[in-house]
Amino acid sequence: MTKKKVFIISHSHWDREWYMPFEQHHMRLVTLIDNLLDIFKHDPDFDSFHLDGQMIALDDYLAVRPERKPELAAAIKAGKLRIGPFYILQDDFLISPESNVRNMIIGRDQAREYGQEVPLGYFPDTFGNMGQTPQMMALANLKTAAFGRGVTPTGFNNQVGDADYASQYSEMWWQGPDGTRILGLLFANWYSNGNEIPVEKSAAKAFWDQKLADAEKFASTDNLLMMNGVDHQPVQLDVTAAIKVANELYPNYEFIHTNFTDYLSTLSADLPQDLSTIHGELTSQETDGWYTLANTASSRVYLKQENTKNERLLENQAEPLATMAYTAQDYPHDRLRYAWKLLLQNHPHDSICGCSVDEVHREMLTRFAKSQEVARFITHDALMTLTAKINTVEFGTQAKPFVVVNTTGFTKSGLTRIVVEWNRIDFSAAGSIQEQRAQLIQQLKALPELMVVDAHGQSVPFRLIDQQVAFHYDLPKDRFREPFQAIELTIELNMVDMPAFAWRTLALQPATQAGVADSAVKAQPRLISNEWLKVVVEDDGSLTMTNRETGKVYHQMLVFEDTGDMGNEYIYRQTADNHAYYSTDFPMDVRLVHADELGSELELTNYLEVPVSADDQLAQETQAVIDITKRTAKRSAEKVPLTITTKIRLNPHSRQLQFESHLNNQAKDHRVRVLFKTALVAETHVADSIYETVTRPNYPAKNWQNPTNPQHQQAFASVFNEANGVTVGNFGLNEYEILPQDNTIALTMLRCVGEMGDWGYFATPEAQCQGEFTFNYSVELTDGSEAQQVASYQRAQGAQTPFSVQQTTRHAGTLAADHQYLEVNTPEFAVTSLKRANTGTGMTLRGYNLGDRQVPLSVSVGDLQAEPVNFFEEPLTDVDSTTLAAAEIKTLLFTEKERS
Repeated sequence: MTKKKVFIISHSHWDREWYMPFEQHHMRLVTLIDNLLDIFKHDPDFDSFHLDGQMIALDDYLAVRPERKPELAAAIKAGKLRIGPFYILQDDFLISPESNVRNMIIGRDQAREYGQEVPLGYFPDTFGNMGQTPQMMALANLKTAAFGRGVTPTGFNNQVGDADYASQYSEMWWQGPDGTRILGLLFANWYSNGNEIPVEKSAAKAFWDQKLADAEKFASTDNLLMMNGVDHQPVQLDVTAAIKVANELYPNYEFIHTNFTDYLSTLSADLPQDLSTIHGELTSQETDGWYTLANTASSRVYLKQENTKNERLLENQAEPLATMAYTAQDYPHDRLRYAWKLLLQNHPHDSICGCSVDEVHREMLTRFAKSQEVARFITHDALMTLTAKINTVEFGTQAKPFVVVNTTGFTKSGLTRIVVEWNRIDFSAAGSIQEQRAQLIQQLKALPELMVVDAHGQSVPFRLIDQQVAFHYDLPKDRFREPFQAIELTIELNMVDMPAFAWRTLALQPATQAGVADSAVKAQPRLISNEWLKVVVEDDGSLTMTNRETGKVYHQMLVFEDTGDMGNEYIYRQTADNHAYYSTDFPMDVRLVHADELGSELELTNYLEVPVSADDQLAQETQAVIDITKRTAKRSAEKVPLTITTKIRLNPHSRQLQFESHLNNQAKDHRVRVLFKTALVAETHVADSIYETVTRPNYPAKNWQNPTNPQHQQAFASVFNEANGVTVGNFGLNEYEILPQDNTIALTMLRCVGEMGDWGYFATPEAQCQGEFTFNYSVELTDGSEAQQVASYQRAQGAQTPFSVQQTTRHAGTLAADHQYLEVNTPEFAVTSLKRANTGTGMTLRGYNLGDRQVPLSVSVGDLQAEPVNFFEEPLTDVDSTTLAAAEIKTLLFTEKERS
């Protein structure tokens, strides 16, 4: 008789920071690895320990125990400590596609410094799994992924009617939207199903009777996986003794202390033919909806905003500009990797999700700031290097040239702002600092009429926003700092249809001709419009928007909603009063700020009054650890002002209406959303996800009990049909909901709660998000066609990255004043990365298909040749560089063509 095999893998799921500050967890990690190194020496039967799939644990350990690195390396080489393949255990949905990839690249590279990484995509506690995981794992040479959430296991003998999100086994095939398929392993009984195995025989018998039955309920083979560990679990020092007892008690089973590599090898050879195939993203769609944890997308929204800023700086400014500016030899790989690692340290699922104690998230802000400063340093240095090579001699001697760069992969229009230094006086010049300042102030008063011109001498409309005399300093690379005072002129101008990865040189100079007004934008005190869009502010403060191409009129757009929240950092739960406050029920003011050739701007102010907090019942329920589904708290009768001031901007050259809302939040236990009522007939919608424009149903599954259906997004969500569409873009606002009664797109701006939640009571007063907040978002109306929909997605993504601007001097150069560095001629190709290759002299361009069908792919960099590669820049011989399949992720390596 063939014995069933029980594979026991020792591990500890190591949340780097969570219900304790980082250093508290950190010190326990040091103890864990100290104990492991000891057990490796003294227990020959102890096969190995799985270090939770994340390399950062080694960085953290060696920060305290650097002297043990040789011992650690030896244990890894011997296979005792199993490491990688990732750098951290991230949240899939709340970080960018490129951040997900860099996590794999940095993790694999660090693992290879010691030996071989574990060949397993490891997502034990990720709060839902991205739909492109199969393709992403394949592009990282991984054939299997293990995960704890997202699939409903139905048991060995159960029929599975709709296998999209359900499997009769804990093993299944997982297929992505592009058709890539990998093996999926569900921790059906969680990643602690073999934790703390008893050694005493009677206790061991009771333990294994239950554990074996639980595992066999879902296992597709006679190979049963037991995970010996759980969150921050110390290593079980007597696990091998416990295994010996188990082998004595169960002669029909073979209990093995082992590792994932050996387990996967055995499992793969025994898989049955009737495995289910699950499809796309796994977010517990078939459950009651309460514990999908999707509301972590709106917890501590300031973290999400900082993260988006950080990612755009690194991915879309620092790296592309460094690629344009530097040779391969000068490219700052080391500085960029340092910045990336700082950023990734904020991406674990209990960190970026905002579901930890306050101390954790305070430290995150420091990491964001550090990473952003490195990115800004690289960006500035690259801009200075690039602009020094650009020929500006065609401008007049009194001109102050500056260069505007579009570092996105899309043609981009929009406002940009630059501070132009008109004149300076160095501290080293004659006269006192005060005399120098007085001289500059006199010059400022005598400032001539100004104009902006392009490299061909053509006038470009602009606004003079501010003028002042200010202190600054230069830090030359070859000498001491140089302080000075300067006349600074802040101007704003409109860049029109700038190609992807292109620059344009302009200059501010004394005027030689009068400007000509552009009448493309029409404005009245409550009405703005352009060629495509008409926007009216109604008496209740809502917008009525008309698509001037289709004639479709939308009412009740830009309505602010405030509801009570008696939930926690993980889950929103509306207070029992079930009452919502809407901006349309309160006074409002509106004024026209701008109406000129650069566009129109309205300022709308909504004066809401909302409850100051929940009532006293909530404090009693949270401290008693009452589950949120059973809470009965209501909102306080005391009210506080919630004044929301929104700048509404319409560019004459864009279909996109942009918003910037500001508020000072003094209320607690509540959620603020902005609503866009589409009233479109549609059963599904799309959203910007990880390397995917994902289609999701507007209505949840029939067994869904949660009154809300929150979803994750990156840059946009869109409802459309064959005749009309509405795309709502955002910056760092990762939660939305489609309200099915009228297909309203509800964008969460702020969610304020006072406890962490999960397994106990942890007060988090800073999660109440008191104080000043600014939110950026947009709306675009389409005719529902693929071309207009894709263009609206591009604009939503492109709006997250500002133009890069740098003043320069009048000088000769080898580069043209206006130039496109890299051509992207496929509208559906959404670029996520342009950088120098990790090795060699080439550069890589990565992106994915925004649409849902195969299209020709046309991208070019001069006369360089393009070769498809995987995430590690290894050649893909069976992939065509000139086509882009539906949902395909494509990385191209550009190198010089071989000479014949």
